[in-house]
Amino acid sequence: MSMPDAMPLPGVGEELKQAKEIEDAEKYSFMATVTKAPKKQIQFADDMQEFTKFPTKTGRRSLSRSISQSSTDSYSSDSSDDEVSPREKQQTNSKGSSNFCVKNIKQAEFGRREIEIAEQDMSALISLRKRAQGEKPLAGAKIVGCTHITAQTAVLIETLCALGAQCRWSACNIYSTQNEVAAALAEAGVAVFAWKGESEDDFWWCIDRCVNMDGWQANMILDDGGDLTHWVYKKYPNVFKKIRGIVEESVTGVHRLYQLSKAGKLCVPAMNVNDSVTKQKFDNLYCCRESILDGLKRTTDVMFGGKQVVVCGYGEVGKGCCAALKALGAIVYITEIDPICALQACMDGFRVVKLNEVIRQVDVVITCTGNKNVVTREHLDRMKNSCIVCNMGHSNTEIDVTSLRTPELTWERVRSQVDHVIWPDGKRVVLLAEGRLLNLSCSTVPTFVLSITATTQALALIELYNAPEGRYKQDVYLLPKKMDEYVASLHLPSFDAHLTELTDDQAKYLGLNKNGPFKPNYYRY
Repeated sequence: MSMPDAMPLPGVGEELKQAKEIEDAEKYSFMATVTKAPKKQIQFADDMQEFTKFPTKTGRRSLSRSISQSSTDSYSSDSSDDEVSPREKQQTNSKGSSNFCVKNIKQAEFGRREIEIAEQDMSALISLRKRAQGEKPLAGAKIVGCTHITAQTAVLIETLCALGAQCRWSACNIYSTQNEVAAALAEAGVAVFAWKGESEDDFWWCIDRCVNMDGWQANMILDDGGDLTHWVYKKYPNVFKKIRGIVEESVTGVHRLYQLSKAGKLCVPAMNVNDSVTKQKFDNLYCCRESILDGLKRTTDVMFGGKQVVVCGYGEVGKGCCAALKALGAIVYITEIDPICALQACMDGFRVVKLNEVIRQVDVVITCTGNKNVVTREHLDRMKNSCIVCNMGHSNTEIDVTSLRTPELTWERVRSQVDHVIWPDGKRVVLLAEGRLLNLSCSTVPTFVLSITATTQALALIELYNAPEGRYKQDVYLLPKKMDEYVASLHLPSFDAHLTELTDDQAKYLGLNKNGPFKPNYYRY
């Protein structure tokens, strides 16, 4: 049975017709007006303020910045300001102090917001600050520091100051400094000497400015990479001898400390934070598991599904990187010198190879060994076109970048921290951050994990500074197990985690104190 044609409602057809006629008349009238309107030229250069209607506090800006105001514009410096080295500027904070050197002190307000955001996810460190603030366990401590200067590190620095310490700070990486955060620290009275994009000369100048100040002598060192310790040891031996303790958090820096100790040249006690459980198993593993992808995605927009990736080193950093890459469908190869780590990689489902065996076919090469010349010029010459090369270790020695600075190769900067190195035949290798630490140079790292490391560093400084004479000799020490467990316990409330307590009978059976430590020092988590 067929349906009858729809009948129009009474009067509706006539109304639609009239509406169409009115719409057509308005359209033709508008077109006629536009056609007759005289042409008017916008005076971009002569009348910028009239065009921009809402002039900024910093005065006239370029047209592109006036039209498209991004969130970063609010704390970006003018292009003319970027051309001037911070070392040549005369800057003072609101209190009249000029005891700092940063990119632009005017960015302090925005850096303060970054720090406040970081504090929200660093509740354990803030809790430690509140608990110990009244006792001032670092009163009299003069700490010279050389770490990444980020919002998370700023929370640590301000915690040390709240606990009574005086701090002077420089950056351990020329690309990782957040300029607005450095400005916020300078505004708060911290003597900070750092900015993003330092030259090698700037890098050592900043470290020297931290150490060499009339009327102020450091008695504690907090280092990341060993450069500060090395500088004080070489340039200021009398200062080095009076240091009460060194806290080091990187593989590279710890290696240097053990070398000094073995040679009998380490004349102060040092705390190896890098090998503490709360650093190794959290910062190195979980932090890198997330930040490796962040750094690669931001710089290259690469899709990992089906890509062939070789990761050099299967320590905690390598394990984190491989887990993330595997989860996104990448085909992952491992290179290793340690048979135990190599066996772990095999049991985790990865192929362990020599770099020469896969260098021609892989799409991405990632180093995380803490060694030098892991990727040589020979390897770089054999890579396929568009192979991505980056480093997740602390030092910039893993990739032989120096060998690429030769006349026959062309360097082309395509993005911030992204260079195409072009061979004579047209082959390109994509080099990230010039072989320096990828995640902190090209992206950010999870705040919560850095809270764990920062809390560990703070406790290590408190322990070394307050230890009675004779407890620590001129050697390198691991963080006491009880302290590791305390750092972990401070972070458990964030997950609403509830620990099970041993009964007296259970504690006696295991031979443990009910309050810990729960594992012997030789235990491997």
